[in-house]
Amino acid sequence: MSEPINYFDEVREVVQEMGGQDITLCMQCGLCSGSCPWGRMEKESPFSIRHMIYQGRLGLEGFESDDILYACTTCGQCVVRCPREVKIIDVVRAMRSVVAETGGIPKNLKAVLGSINSQGNPWSQDGDKRTSWTNGMDVPTYTDQEYLLYVCCTSAFDGRSQKIARAIADTLQKAGISFGIIGNEEKCCGEAVRKIGAEEEFGGLAEHNIGLFNEKGVKKIITTSPHCYYTFKNEYPDFGGEFEVIHYTELFDNLIKESKIKLAKGLDKKIIYHEPCYLGRHSNIFDAPRDILAALPETQCAEYAKNKDSSMCCSGGGARIWMETEAGLRFSDVKAQEALDSGADYVVTACPYCVVMLEDSLKNIDKDEKMAVMDISELVNECLK
Repeated sequence: MSEPINYFDEVREVVQEMGGQDITLCMQCGLCSGSCPWGRMEKESPFSIRHMIYQGRLGLEGFESDDILYACTTCGQCVVRCPREVKIIDVVRAMRSVVAETGGIPKNLKAVLGSINSQGNPWSQDGDKRTSWTNGMDVPTYTDQEYLLYVCCTSAFDGRSQKIARAIADTLQKAGISFGIIGNEEKCCGEAVRKIGAEEEFGGLAEHNIGLFNEKGVKKIITTSPHCYYTFKNEYPDFGGEFEVIHYTELFDNLIKESKIKLAKGLDKKIIYHEPCYLGRHSNIFDAPRDILAALPETQCAEYAKNKDSSMCCSGGGARIWMETEAGLRFSDVKAQEALDSGADYVVTACPYCVVMLEDSLKNIDKDEKMAVMDISELVNECLK
């Protein structure tokens, strides 16, 4: 005789209290799982977004395991397919919040939270070196300029990604844009913290940065990362942070069209554009990156077969960038191979997470010498020279 199944209604109630009110709207049609990138992997994954929501709604045990609850990259592909417009990512975040309150988050993510709490960034780097990316440059400190340039933690501390921050700052200076950086007083925007489910820690980061920005008189913010952009624009207002936020691709696109950025040097390259989830699907910024790429001299642009709202995630979102993923289950491996198959010289993106994931994948399949991963900012800056 099988053991009785235990249902815990209080789990559903707590998830709803944490912001996952939509958990009861799901009608279990399965379109979310059918859209999920995990279904395109070489190996079968235990993750099913439909089943996970079902477990959470009934309070069934099992959804809280690392390879289920923390498998979601929050890419949003399921959200645009949902016929009932369920806020699936809010449900996932709320379910993670329930687990985070009990201390049940994965080991790797505990290290991320520890680093943010002690150093203000998720990369276990000395917070006092947040502006080390500016070495050798004359980047102004923010006083009363038009824009604050907020450099994400990845581009502030990761050696490869620092090149992106430098390219953006150099291009802004050459275009005559009034901007400055605050630097070491800043802390992580908190996007990864919130995706982990640590709501209290996210609130603390938001309040710190909002207080700092207001104290400095910041009105407009340029972000280097789509994740920072989304967080400042859509989540900080709930904490009183009202700023005009622009992703650098939006600004660069405008500056090119106004001839303030003059692209003189040709690249003579074929490129394929990888859509960052938090720039495209989440923020609806589809045209600006493509318009920039189309303006690059002597450049042939290609698209993935699935792009824009149907684009496939790099697998770095939802805090997955800090988690181990076995071969055969990496979205970025699929994207890297598709880019290679297109015959492109560069796979180009506009997100530091995507750069990290795609570069790792090219190394995983021993093709890092055949194709390079570039950020749009680097190509623009190159064409200025």
